[in-house]
Amino acid sequence: MEEHPLERHQMIVGIRFRPAGQIYDFDPGGLQLQRDDRVLVETERGPTLATVAVAPRRRAVTRPLHRVVKKADARDLAREDRNLQRERELQHTVLGILGRRGSQYKLVKVESALDGSKVTAFVTAEERLDLRDVARELADTLHTRIEIKQIGARDEAKLAGGLGVCGRELCCSSWLREFQPVSVKMVKAQGLALNPSKLAGQCGRLKCCMRYEYQTYVELKRGLPAVGTQVESVKGNGQVVSHNLLKQTVMVRRGDDGTQVEASLEDLVMRRADA
Repeated sequence: MEEHPLERHQMIVGIRFRPAGQIYDFDPGGLQLQRDDRVLVETERGPTLATVAVAPRRRAVTRPLHRVVKKADARDLAREDRNLQRERELQHTVLGILGRRGSQYKLVKVESALDGSKVTAFVTAEERLDLRDVARELADTLHTRIEIKQIGARDEAKLAGGLGVCGRELCCSSWLREFQPVSVKMVKAQGLALNPSKLAGQCGRLKCCMRYEYQTYVELKRGLPAVGTQVESVKGNGQVVSHNLLKQTVMVRRGDDGTQVEASLEDLVMRRADA
């Protein structure tokens, strides 16, 4: 394989800014870092506290990387606590300003840069909005740089967090770093009833966990005769009307008396090619 002209090998550390956020490559310098260490890093938004997600390892890079400044000390962590308190206060202020503009906005979260130089507000709305006037009003009120980001339903759930119907913390806010498409096809493959109230997650979209066992069900179904196939079995000949994928059996409606019988793969003698 031809190497990139700017490619070089150096120590790389994986950094994340949120518990289930994306992992970014940083230059660890000469620091001895381990997974879960809290560190202060340089970003385009200024110095930010983050967490080591992947311990340093040597890897090829093709672009300059931001630096890890140092391991976070007690003063950095105390500064982070004060910043979290400021974010809660800003949340109330921003909520009041958006509330005066009507109900088309829904405030999800407010984040402040560690040095207080910038505030980011995450909002949702039914339709795409022009947020420039709102940003100017917030900047005049808070006397700082403001960025307003309109996000979708899945990102809202990821930021807000919460518990799923399974009783565990939402996958998207605890460990799932990227959203993958979830389709009705995956639901049908698992034989689940198309009940929106049971299939929808906190975001109102199909639950991400619908993907987890989908490929297993596809593989299990591949070994069974399709519904509608005419088969011969030791329990009688007839047509396959349904599957039990986990048991690896099929229900066969016998042609002679219409009775439905359950047959395993071992019970099947032949699948008729003229079905």
